[in-house]
Amino acid sequence: MPESRTALVLGGGGLTGIGWEVGMLAGLAEAGADLTDADVVIGTSAGSIVGAQLTSRPHPLNELYARQLVAPDGRAAAARIGPAVLARFAAAALRSRDAVSFGARMGRFALAARTAPEAEHRAAIARTLVVDTWPARHLLVTAVDSATGRRAAFDSASGVALLDAVSASCAVPAVYPPVTVDGKRWVDGGVHSSANADLAAGYDRVVVIAPITAGGGPIAAPRTQAARLAGKGARVYVITPDRASRSAFGRNILDPAKRADAARAGRRQSATHAPHVRALWTT
Repeated sequence: MPESRTALVLGGGGLTGIGWEVGMLAGLAEAGADLTDADVVIGTSAGSIVGAQLTSRPHPLNELYARQLVAPDGRAAAARIGPAVLARFAAAALRSRDAVSFGARMGRFALAARTAPEAEHRAAIARTLVVDTWPARHLLVTAVDSATGRRAAFDSASGVALLDAVSASCAVPAVYPPVTVDGKRWVDGGVHSSANADLAAGYDRVVVIAPITAGGGPIAAPRTQAARLAGKGARVYVITPDRASRSAFGRNILDPAKRADAARAGRRQSATHAPHVRALWTT
């Protein structure tokens, strides 16, 4: 029989999503369900940061987890996805026939919005990311072309620097500036899908860790994408925040002060999922 291939999908979810994903991964590994050996890691927005750290492995998972518990350095105030931005997202979704047309609408919105300078956004991502070169292992980082609305999945062969790819993947429209890469302006990969789990097509065993569970209109929810993968023969397990984790996130997923609470919540919640993940990943 051919060897079974594995994919780990890490969805978007702001700073609390980063903390929760790291806590979840650390707890799973501690329980014998270590996902760090996945054949591909697919990262979107927050998940692109965690994915880059995970595949580069500059630190063991426990060290990555410990970093989530450190108090914010205070160099930047918490950003926020305000009601006006959320309303614009919803209106664009209602008007869009598919994820690409929605991406183009959100791209135009992002280009017209007033945000911090692009260099400031890159610097903040660099401080969080720590690593600066593509890992030897297969990592995909998603972003959306603001002009066309089409999604790209950057990797080490794309000719795009890792920091550029991750900065683009984390460029929430109207909150952070679009990121310039080779003359194009890119926005958050979560504009196409909060997890982009469809990129795991062709892999036999897939674990999806998705801080944001919702879809709607032209945007497929992580569980919808997972069901499609399963319909094609993959074994798929989806992890989303439980009530305690959602409470730990608070009302602003971009608040660095909530990252530690989210990390602890993810680690606690991992106990619920570890037996299922271990069975899927090691069978």
